[in-house]
Amino acid sequence: MMKITLHGAVFFAYHGFYPEEQKLGNCFIVDIEVEFAHKGNINEDELANTVNYEKLYEIADEQMKHTRKLIETVAQEIMDDIKNEYPDLQTIQVAIKKMNPPLGHKVEYAGVTLNYNKA
Repeated sequence: MMKITLHGAVFFAYHGFYPEEQKLGNCFIVDIEVEFAHKGNINEDELANTVNYEKLYEIADEQMKHTRKLIETVAQEIMDDIKNEYPDLQTIQVAIKKMNPPLGHKVEYAGVTLNYNKA
């Protein structure tokens, strides 16, 4: 098994349940981890034998552009897109942190993590 990770991808987006969150926006951090039985010979030094983390970033970037009320929904859309792009993945983990959520007091972040395990 091989694991590819993309950690700390920072986006400014307009996700939030409350209208003011969708108007003002916020900083979000996305982490993605995928595992798979690698194809071919890694010694061939070919991108086709692995998962392109640039593509993982592009998937996250595209979904972060679509305003949603829940970061759970955003995480699920990212996961669905990854599954469509790489159907042979054994596991996928998508975590999204909403920095400084508007809770009335100092909170570093609120977050959600979704996991997929191919049975």
